[in-house]
Amino acid sequence: MALSATLHTFTVQLADVDRGVYEDLELRVARHPSETAEFMLTRLLAYCLEYTDGITFSEGGVSSTDEPAVLVRDLTGRVTAWIEVGAPDAERLHRGSKLAGRAAVYTHRDPVKVLAQLTGKRIHRGADIPVYSFDRAFIDAALPAIDRRNTVTVSITERELFLELNGTSLSTPVAEHHIG
Repeated sequence: MALSATLHTFTVQLADVDRGVYEDLELRVARHPSETAEFMLTRLLAYCLEYTDGITFSEGGVSSTDEPAVLVRDLTGRVTAWIEVGAPDAERLHRGSKLAGRAAVYTHRDPVKVLAQLTGKRIHRGADIPVYSFDRAFIDAALPAIDRRNTVTVSITERELFLELNGTSLSTPVAEHHIG
C-alpha cells in the first residue's frame, strides 16, 4: 500500500517590509512521503518570500516533473515566475527560466554545492537567476517546531527573515547568490 501525503496547515501572518507585502494566509501544504521536513519548510518560506497574486504550490508537489515547487501565474494562466526549491538540475531550471518571466531557487542545502552543480551548464538567463539560501542552523532549529497545525509569523526586513513558528522565534539572513 502506497503512503499518502501528510497535510500540514499553516496560518501565516506575512510582513515583507522589503516589498511592502502584508498578508494573512491560510496554507495547506501536503508533504509527500519522500519529501523531507527541510524541503517542506524551505518551500513554505519560498512561498512567503515570493508571495504575490497568482502564487501557488505545484499540484504534484515534489513528485511533479513538469512544475516547480512554487509558481506564479497571471490572470491568463501564463507562468510568470518559476520558483525551485532545494537543488534543481540545470535542465529543469533552463526550461523554467525560458517559460517564465522570472526564475529563482530557494535552498536549505549548502549554496556552494548547489551553485557548483549549476555553474557552466546551459541555463537560459542563468546569470539573472538568484539562488537564495537560509542558514542551516536556522532550518535545523525550526524543524522541531513544525506540527500538523501551525501558527506562523514571517517578517522580512532588509533581507533578514524573522520567523515565529508555534512559539519558537528564529531569524536568519536570506543570502543571495548567482549562478556563474
